[in-house]
Amino acid sequence: MILHDFPLSSASYRVRIVLNLKGLAYEKRNYALRAGEQRAPAYLDVNPAGLVPALETDGLRLGQSLAIIDYLDAVHPEPRMIPADPVARARAMEMALTIACDIHPINNLRILQYLEHDMAQDKPAVDGWYRHWVEQGFATLERLLPDTPFAGGDAPNIVDACLVPQMYNARRFKVDLTPFPRVTDMADRAGALAAFAAAAPPKV
Repeated sequence: MILHDFPLSSASYRVRIVLNLKGLAYEKRNYALRAGEQRAPAYLDVNPAGLVPALETDGLRLGQSLAIIDYLDAVHPEPRMIPADPVARARAMEMALTIACDIHPINNLRILQYLEHDMAQDKPAVDGWYRHWVEQGFATLERLLPDTPFAGGDAPNIVDACLVPQMYNARRFKVDLTPFPRVTDMADRAGALAAFAAAAPPKV
């Protein structure tokens, strides 16, 4: 099993967490995103989107972190990341997608580079953009999170796998977390678990 990765990619970080939680061995291949290595023809054969992560396993090449997590749940169902119960599944996906669709895509590296290079925005403006969308998403999660030890319930699931990397980046960009005590508490509780800690990027 090969994970095409970049340590600071929050989408890749999600997949590393899930692989660790499931106890799956894998090989990492890292790409320097700012240097454009993910757009090299050889990598585009693996993932035509030119993004990380991508997973190669048993002849399958798969991009998109949530698709990868769904696949891993199907072939390695324990511990389960996406609940089987329809209501619990819908709630988990609502929260995971708040991060994966409402926060992350408009804050990932290619968007920040576009703002900086193509739109001629300075670093304070770009960082302000980043913080704005994190704050919007975290405000939603603060209301959605259940009264349980983890965002996923009694044990971490796909929500925690999305939340912990987003919290890591929120701190990198100095988001004021004071209005989001439940989000912060749940992210920190999950992040302290061994599977999460082992997936974390190096200190930057």
